[in-house]
Amino acid sequence: MTNPAEARPPIRFRGRSFMATVLAPVPPVADWLADLDALCRRAPAFFAGRPTILDLTGLSLTREDLDGLIAELTARTIPLHGIEGAPPGMLGPGLPPPLSAGRPAGEVAMPDAAEPEPSSRTAPSRSLILDSPVRSGQTILHLEGDVTVLGAVASGSEVIAGGSIHVYGALRGRAVAGASGNPAARIWCRRFEPELVAIDGLYRAADDLDPSFQGQPVEVRLVEDSLRLTLFDQMR
Repeated sequence: MTNPAEARPPIRFRGRSFMATVLAPVPPVADWLADLDALCRRAPAFFAGRPTILDLTGLSLTREDLDGLIAELTARTIPLHGIEGAPPGMLGPGLPPPLSAGRPAGEVAMPDAAEPEPSSRTAPSRSLILDSPVRSGQTILHLEGDVTVLGAVASGSEVIAGGSIHVYGALRGRAVAGASGNPAARIWCRRFEPELVAIDGLYRAADDLDPSFQGQPVEVRLVEDSLRLTLFDQMR
């Protein structure tokens, strides 16, 4: 007879890379937090499901200062997955783990920092059409309207739109629609293989998505505070 313990496969370890956003505060930190608040007002869903790293390089912080900064970020619903550039011995129990040797993936474009001027008329939305695929490590941020990608959205990339997102190829990266606070936004794609989808701050990662939709043409919409997936051929 075969011993069940001997029939077990060996433990295997696999590497997997994720694109993270690095927050690097600059002094005075209070002013930097005010700029962060302005970004969150323009794009409430910007940090939805987004791995975030705190870079302390160039800052002179005490442990009390660091605890206060982390509390400020937590209050803004920005969970930290790690900390770079911390002085030796500062990090410990109760704090995110230290990280190092991350590979830069380029700058993430930010929306215009100017506050919108009051107006009695609603500004018309503007659509962004991309003729080429969105490459791995690339971030497309367009908060003024819909984003249409005529190719694919590669894994390790993301598209963030104030309106809806249309992907004529495969969606393998992150798609964040309604990022300006638009619950009516939707996501459409010809081949559904995303790392994450989100609408108006509500998101689902790949592991939380129904596998029966994998590789299918899919619409994602927000219905009663829940993301609903529908196949194109079942839409009415």
